[in-house]
Amino acid sequence: MNEAVVIAAKRTPFGKYGGKLKHLEPEALLKPLFEHFNEQYAHIMSEIDDVILGNVVGNGGNIARKSLLEAGLNQNIPGLTLDRQCGSGLEAVIHACRMIQAGAGSIYIAGGVESTSRAPWKIKRPQSVYDTQLPEFFERASFAPDSQDPSMIQAAEHVAQTYNISRKDQDAFAWKSHSKTIMAYKQKHINQEIVPLEVKGEIFNRDESIKEKMGERTLNRLKPLLTEGTVTAGNCCMKNDGAVLLLVMDKTVAEDYGLQEGLIFKDGITVGVDPTLLGIGPVPAVNTLLKRNKHTIGELDAIELNEAFASQVLASQRELGMSLDKLNIYGGAIATGHPYGASGAALVTRLFYMKNYHRTIATMGIGGGMGNAALFERWS
Repeated sequence: MNEAVVIAAKRTPFGKYGGKLKHLEPEALLKPLFEHFNEQYAHIMSEIDDVILGNVVGNGGNIARKSLLEAGLNQNIPGLTLDRQCGSGLEAVIHACRMIQAGAGSIYIAGGVESTSRAPWKIKRPQSVYDTQLPEFFERASFAPDSQDPSMIQAAEHVAQTYNISRKDQDAFAWKSHSKTIMAYKQKHINQEIVPLEVKGEIFNRDESIKEKMGERTLNRLKPLLTEGTVTAGNCCMKNDGAVLLLVMDKTVAEDYGLQEGLIFKDGITVGVDPTLLGIGPVPAVNTLLKRNKHTIGELDAIELNEAFASQVLASQRELGMSLDKLNIYGGAIATGHPYGASGAALVTRLFYMKNYHRTIATMGIGGGMGNAALFERWS
């Protein structure tokens, strides 16, 4: 079987909902990343087999196709857009790697994009053309039957209650996420991931959701989002805008181009879980992936787990027996943000630049009750 390797990975800085990137459509968010890859890998970009992108709340159609044409790539490249809710970006990377393993192609662009700020309004169609009731707007499509489709906040509270995750522990985890992210920026770890954008005459090169002055006292004062709950605006992620692209190649072809380092894709998996406990998806995904590849959790050097809610990250960490020292070493989405369709690819991008870590996993909990995970090893 062919080996797939991640050769390059870049992302935009993530903007807040209604923030600095609010005016940019998904294809505009992606364009600077395509341009960067064209500058760095022009001889390879002309040979791409496909562009595979995750997207969740966009306008529909095929954002991958539209964005590659917008960026001036060869019109013979088809483009594929995937939607596995917030696991879409990681799913796109896994899919590209699987295509290489199967011998269907040798060079892919994979990643994801989301503009929550530009997401179209959703209106339910009336049952009859004669219906006189006012249009009914809704924020998202159903992920499961009504009885099994809680809001994301309700699901996070259900996880907190089921796995005994306290408000105090959630707030402490959120504070650490901001602290680790701020330190990682100061030490120039995260900066490597980002292609700066020029926004209204200014350079935007840092995630907009980070709160420099965030402290545990501030977090402790925030009111729960649900009555008598534990989830607050401080211990969960924000809605965000952003894009991520990765260059994925057949290892032999990469060597022919003189490339000799990156991430080797070893395996990937997606599983289903109770939709009312959707944040716990990383647990069976990671456990199954490790068992299939004959590894233990202790043999991993680093794990990137999307921080949608502190409750689900802590529940997953405890159920997996995962060391907090190996989890989200440079912080996570509670600080940097969660542009749904791009977040999974952002986790792989983070791992790509963590060059001192050999065996790593990226994993997501997914709306509708799913989890996906991908296992990588360092190639150098």
